[in-house]
Amino acid sequence: MELDFFSTAFWIAVGQIILIDIVLSGDNAVVIALACRNLSPEQRRTGIFWGVAGAVSLRVVLTVFAALVMDLPWLKLVGGLLLVWIAVKLMLPEDEEGHDIKSSAHLWGAVKTIVVADFVMSLDNVIAVAGAAHGSLALLLFGLAVSIPLIVWSSQLILHWMERFPSIVLFGAALLGYVAGQMVFTDPGVLGVLPPLPAWSAKVAGAVGALVVVAVGRWLEQRILARQDVTIV
Repeated sequence: MELDFFSTAFWIAVGQIILIDIVLSGDNAVVIALACRNLSPEQRRTGIFWGVAGAVSLRVVLTVFAALVMDLPWLKLVGGLLLVWIAVKLMLPEDEEGHDIKSSAHLWGAVKTIVVADFVMSLDNVIAVAGAAHGSLALLLFGLAVSIPLIVWSSQLILHWMERFPSIVLFGAALLGYVAGQMVFTDPGVLGVLPPLPAWSAKVAGAVGALVVVAVGRWLEQRILARQDVTIV
């Protein structure tokens, strides 16, 4: 589906891509910092530059590939369900063990660590951004072009905001649920077994997806916190 550059739908989708990148890319700043912490100040800047460049290039290739194959029957259904799980997991308390990222005293060792770690952590971002692009390659590339510099330049600030304002994480999880609901509902395989439905049904499916994510996430979060309190006592 190609969207008009001057249409409201195009810019809403761009906004969704940017917000998704902000919410799901916050950990990248931590990975970069951990991987480069043993380098000299001069090498640290070089390591961050090439590590980010390699990770971003790999992510763009993966996201474009995901967007191109997203219209295959049942693929959106699988991706949407996986995105619901990712969104719920985003709301849960972090693992106390934190990031298991090894630092390196060598420049290219740190670059390799950043690229490999970002590849492992990029599945959620790739699926979510590809879903928000609605099959439009132009929209996907434009959204990534806008959001990637934003993430690279302001990742530390974004992490600070997410820690200070937990509602950002809640809003991000709801957005992922909204995108997941629309992905599932617009899957060609799903549409093939459903009767004809009005155009606004996709938005309703998105809203239901957002509500499911928030409700399930909150319920699991309370259970985990209650279990932790019992363990402490």
